[in-house]
Amino acid sequence: MLNFIHEYIQWFWLSIAVLFTVIEVCSFGLTTIWFALGGIIMIFVSFLPIPFPWQILIFLVISTLLLIFTRPVAIKKLKVGKEKTNTDEIIGKTALVVKEITKFEKGEVKIKGIVWAAETANGENISVGTECIIESVHGVTLTVSPLPKEN
Repeated sequence: MLNFIHEYIQWFWLSIAVLFTVIEVCSFGLTTIWFALGGIIMIFVSFLPIPFPWQILIFLVISTLLLIFTRPVAIKKLKVGKEKTNTDEIIGKTALVVKEITKFEKGEVKIKGIVWAAETANGENISVGTECIIESVHGVTLTVSPLPKEN
């Protein structure tokens, strides 16, 4: 088996690159793509008279360095992760309580003419007619806290 790999070493590294690319396409984690790039680099390195165990070590070092140093930049540039939606724009806005919110029961608030299910951020009761600020959005439920009362 090792003789076969030595004879077709470039094909071995190409198949490693293809394998890691397929895994990346299935996972979208931006993790295995760096090992696919390491495999592509190793295709060219394999033309040098380097023993196979050293090639594996070089592959692991190159791929790990690519993973450590370029993945954070790629994630930042590609904005992989939490996708902002139009519901994020209401965080920090003021809403009006239209159904009482208690520590143990959700109520309702109205913002921009739309009624949302709401829960209290700190466990206090919020009565109908109270203005509150939207702290966060979880699914279709807003987490709110009452606005401080003005004197």
